Amino acid sequence: MLVIKNLKVSIEGPSFAKASEGKKEILKGIDLEVKPGEIHVLMGPNGSGKSTLAQVIMGHPSYSIVNGRLSMGNRDIRKLTPDKRAKLGIFLAFQHPVEIPGVSVFNVLRRAKQSSLSARHSGDTEQSEMDSRIDSGQARMTKRKNDNVGAAQFRQELLEYALSLKLSDDFLSRSLNAGFSGGEKKRSEILQMMALKPKLAILDEIDSGLDVDGLQLVADAVKRFTMNNKRSSVLLITHYARILKYLKPDFVHIMIDGKIIKSGSMRLARQIEEKGYQSFALSS
Repeated sequence: MLVIKNLKVSIEGPSFAKASEGKKEILKGIDLEVKPGEIHVLMGPNGSGKSTLAQVIMGHPSYSIVNGRLSMGNRDIRKLTPDKRAKLGIFLAFQHPVEIPGVSVFNVLRRAKQSSLSARHSGDTEQSEMDSRIDSGQARMTKRKNDNVGAAQFRQELLEYALSLKLSDDFLSRSLNAGFSGGEKKRSEILQMMALKPKLAILDEIDSGLDVDGLQLVADAVKRFTMNNKRSSVLLITHYARILKYLKPDFVHIMIDGKIIKSGSMRLARQIEEKGYQSFALSS
């Protein structure tokens, strides 16, 4: 699935470094392997590089990979654009989702789903050539009919996901993130994950700003996603261990100052609750 070896990453610009240097190293040698079906939790204090790692995996152009390996399913993805990484099955739930007025949740997800399916079947060129030879009028009628049926089925699937996340009946017709509460934005990100069924879901502080009920709702949805998609993996980024009361990870990693300094079981998360990150920083 995801393999990261000695990954070193910098960010360019004088606002991040001395003008003479031009760039600052943010990630300082990350090693991480996420296998199919695993849940990994990445924890660390503010400024430790957790969100940077998520952005780098997704292909944010502001970051430069200085050294190291970054691959997905044995494919080097360091030079791939974000859309191509998404088509490989990587999904990022944003810490601060962007508002897109005038574009509905349904239309965004339908287009994303179509793109995902197109990428999955892109090798079937023979069928595409055959379709192009079919009588054009009949082909257009058949295609419209199939598209309408597909759209209706997909909408019903989304409505079921929305209901499980306690989102309103009109949620799918609303503009993406426009006027959403903090909790709605987080649940919308989870709805997108459930609909797109990625191979790797990166959840960047999906628990921040949620009350107790919202936290359990999101955790339960992530748990259902992993149960229904046995080969899909989750990388959950968080400051706090509270979501882990509802979601049991396979591995917990502690990141301090751009490095993963310790990996282990749930016991690490409990240590953080008891002693904070300072004890790990001192030991590193």
